[in-house]
Amino acid sequence: MAMASTFKELKVWQNAMDLAMKVFEASKSFPPEERYSLTDQIRKSSRSTAACIAEGWRKRRYVAAFASKLNEAESETAETQTWIEFARRCGYWDTAFADEPDARCEEVLAQLASMIRDADRWCSGFQRA
Repeated sequence: MAMASTFKELKVWQNAMDLAMKVFEASKSFPPEERYSLTDQIRKSSRSTAACIAEGWRKRRYVAAFASKLNEAESETAETQTWIEFARRCGYWDTAFADEPDARCEEVLAQLASMIRDADRWCSGFQRA
């Protein structure tokens, strides 16, 4: 398989974007009193996952910097999972609905862990134009 030429070609970034958009749409149903707490937090963390992946992609010149940014993406994904659980426990999302974005988080986490484990491969031969 050929190496991606942009972060937008990465399956993990695509999954993170899909997750962020699902969270955005679904969080519109949260009550107004959650606007500055749950709504803002779940949107921020889900969006940050994709953003950290993109930032990491541009840091491939240095393996440690690349892995560090992907570690941040992992943290943001885990935070998103926590907010999903709050939405479930507060009764804003039922279990059947919350299971899908939670499973997507698990998929993104597995993809990130694999990239971090193989960071040398992702960074080898990188030439910044």
